[in-house]
Amino acid sequence: MGKYRITHDTLGEVNVPEQAYYSAQTQRAVENFPISGLHLPSAFIRAQGIIKWAAAKANTELGELKADVGKAIMQAAEEVMEGRLNGEFVVDAFQAGAGTSQNMNANEVIASRAAELLGLPRGDYSRVHPNDHVNMAQSTNDTIHVAINIAAAETIERHLLPIYDRLCTTFEQKAEEFHDVIKSGRTHLQDAVPMRLGQEFGGYAATLRDKYNNLLHAKDTLLEIGLGGNAVGTGINAHPEYAEKAIAYIAERTGLAFKPATHRFMFMQNTQAAIRVNEALKEIALHFIKITSDLRLLSSGPRTGLAEIILPAVQPGSSIMPGKVNPVMLEMMYMICSQVIGNAEAITVAGLGSQLEINVMMPVVAHNLLQSITILANGMKVLDERCIGGITADKQRCRELMERSLALATSLNPLIGYEKAAAIAKEAFKTHESIGEVARRTSDISEEELRNALNPERLV
Repeated sequence: MGKYRITHDTLGEVNVPEQAYYSAQTQRAVENFPISGLHLPSAFIRAQGIIKWAAAKANTELGELKADVGKAIMQAAEEVMEGRLNGEFVVDAFQAGAGTSQNMNANEVIASRAAELLGLPRGDYSRVHPNDHVNMAQSTNDTIHVAINIAAAETIERHLLPIYDRLCTTFEQKAEEFHDVIKSGRTHLQDAVPMRLGQEFGGYAATLRDKYNNLLHAKDTLLEIGLGGNAVGTGINAHPEYAEKAIAYIAERTGLAFKPATHRFMFMQNTQAAIRVNEALKEIALHFIKITSDLRLLSSGPRTGLAEIILPAVQPGSSIMPGKVNPVMLEMMYMICSQVIGNAEAITVAGLGSQLEINVMMPVVAHNLLQSITILANGMKVLDERCIGGITADKQRCRELMERSLALATSLNPLIGYEKAAAIAKEAFKTHESIGEVARRTSDISEEELRNALNPERLV
């Protein structure tokens, strides 16, 4: 058994591990919510540190905090931002509504560390109190909401968007690389008219780029924050200039254009920016499932499938079948996207937790949103590096399947009409001949007309 110190909150005394920076309210949360073993991620903890730093700086300048106390809080919050105290954030992701325990975890840790910096024992709150000083002019209701926006905006801006942009560029380069490769198109998984492999990849590239731009717009909605709204939006107990100053300092520390919410009461009532980003992430996931599924089909084989493209071999694919190589990077991305869609549904349901002046489900919104951003970024990175960039085309296979396609009969419509062209397609299917072979045998189309009609370059 480790050593404990006795602390207290408004409910009474609590035993806390002696060396912990956190105190009574955090310990109660640890005991009350032993749910998943999951904690809100470092990006969120960093965002909490940014908020507490900005609040202390603003309150000190406004004369609400003594200079030495404000300086100590800012230094402790700096250490939180740097991740040096991450191990002290021990509250489960599934916790008290709105994230009160998470906010108090930050307040207690920062207050204890600030006390140390002022020469007091860890956990001595006689000069720096978690509520009175670290949480000055704040509430769980505005700080947790703001921390979601900060963490999501920073993670998207610094992690997801650069990786996503590179992957879009790779698809765009593949579209150019495969421009001269002519293949059979397919609709309903059946033969369709010819197309270029580059056109197919161009469709993937354009889709992903469009969703990238959607995410850019959604991310910008995160930049309106209602810090200073406090409990319900009125800013009770806050200096009139506090909100504007604190938000300006958040913008300064993050390098992102955070600004006061257009309507602070609307901000307090709804996690609408998080929901909008969530929908953008869900749409990205849906399209990645389509694209990765397509690439699995196009690479299927190598002897018994389409085998029009060749994926880089990155690891053995079977514990029993020697030499088997699977499309593991594409399958990995499908799994990630399935999780993102599941997270999106959880956030949608949690969005219903907005009643009157607050959404009480903010911790689960934070957990799922930040996980989606992180796993999408990590998945895109390895997908780009270990799969998409190394895809090659089997030009001979593409040509072979294109020339055998029954949909080539479509090019005969202007010469002999739809019904006669359909009869040629049916005969070709029956006899295992090509469209050209049957057309030569059963129609009066001249050889020159036939060559022109079936010329792949003309058809694409």
